[in-house]
Amino acid sequence: MRVHFIAIGGSAMHNLAIALHKKGYQVTGSDDVIFEPSVSRLAGHGILPEKMGWDAARITTDLDVVILGMHALLDNPELLKAQELGLKIYSYPEYIYEQTKDKLRVVIGGSHGKTTITSMILHVLNYYNRDFDYLVGAQLAGFDTMVKVTDSAPLIIIEGDEYLASPIDRRPKFHLYKANIGVISGIAWDHINVFPTFEDYTHQFDLFIDTIQPGGKLIYCAADEDLNKMVLKSKAAIEKIGYEIPQHEVKDGITSLLPDHTVLNVFGNHNLMNLNAARLVCNALAVNDEQFNQAISSFTGAAKRLELLSKTEKTNVYKDFAHSPSKLKATIQAVKTQFTERKLVACIELHTFSSLNKDFLAQYAGTMDEADHAIVYIDEKTFEHKKIKPFSKSEVQMAFQSKELQFFNNSDALKDYLLGLNFVGTNLLLMSSGNFGGLDLVKLARELNTK
Repeated sequence: MRVHFIAIGGSAMHNLAIALHKKGYQVTGSDDVIFEPSVSRLAGHGILPEKMGWDAARITTDLDVVILGMHALLDNPELLKAQELGLKIYSYPEYIYEQTKDKLRVVIGGSHGKTTITSMILHVLNYYNRDFDYLVGAQLAGFDTMVKVTDSAPLIIIEGDEYLASPIDRRPKFHLYKANIGVISGIAWDHINVFPTFEDYTHQFDLFIDTIQPGGKLIYCAADEDLNKMVLKSKAAIEKIGYEIPQHEVKDGITSLLPDHTVLNVFGNHNLMNLNAARLVCNALAVNDEQFNQAISSFTGAAKRLELLSKTEKTNVYKDFAHSPSKLKATIQAVKTQFTERKLVACIELHTFSSLNKDFLAQYAGTMDEADHAIVYIDEKTFEHKKIKPFSKSEVQMAFQSKELQFFNNSDALKDYLLGLNFVGTNLLLMSSGNFGGLDLVKLARELNTK
């Protein structure tokens, strides 16, 4: 098979390219710019494009498949040539389905927790040496790539993103996998550039339920009121299994599952909810509760989720991928609940298109109320890059409904402010899908005043 990737450098795209290369396919690709770690990983497998840029000459009639990434534009010369030649053009989720339509497909959907639930399932299956394929949205410890597609594995675990599949396929990715077992972790409005109203957004999950194959299962968060109503109304011919927070206890900063006191390395109600979703999926894959607990006790968390940067006797510093209102609130609550005797300084970088939309900003009202000290950072260059009028401190305070909230748009000023605080008996939580203007967060964590 000859497969060409247009926009090969993307996170999922380059991983799928590597997976197909390992499968023995002849893989080529192109992109206008590729960043690390994609560059090194593609080069390591000998499939990094020799030069950057688009070239219609790369598209020839002997290609079996063209896979189109979301980064490509509709007037991309390679896409236009492939269309002119009548070649079969797939989005990557569409092609994942083509590769796995004879397997059992588990698809993890939801506005939050997808990566963690998927990671937990992979960890448990790996613990018992099960043979499985996977597609996950983050690099996981113990896994070489974020995508594995083989001929032999009887099932695949897929993190199902609700964003659009490709420039020419405007369907959400998770609709294309046709799950046998589907998970919805909860619904909180996101991607407002594509789904301008909450109703537009929630409708995509309604449609996802309808894509679950007849006789399949839907595992869903029953604690989510909007989701619960949606599931109860659904007439899909599937088994519907709700879940909530499992019984547990928190003692001396350690969370344990009850009744058998399984000690966990993760914490927070949102992670416990994710754990219950993963448990139910594993039950459906013939892993019982006792086996699940034994395996999950060694799970240390998904990449970029409550990552511990530094720890002293009275101060922990965490970095988290949280950026949406629901994730922000849940992550702050998790750290406060786990360390009730400590204060919390919470800092969020607003970075995504949705979070920088003035109309959407009001969705953040009250999300940082549980923090003892709330900070919002927006890199001033982000406003320039996205051609958005900068927010003022008062606008951000009004949106978050907090007059005490601190606001920074310069990373050096943010760093100086944090270094001037006393962190004895206080945790620091840094949350972003960006990079805080290039700050070295590990170095910052070491330099904090913790004595």
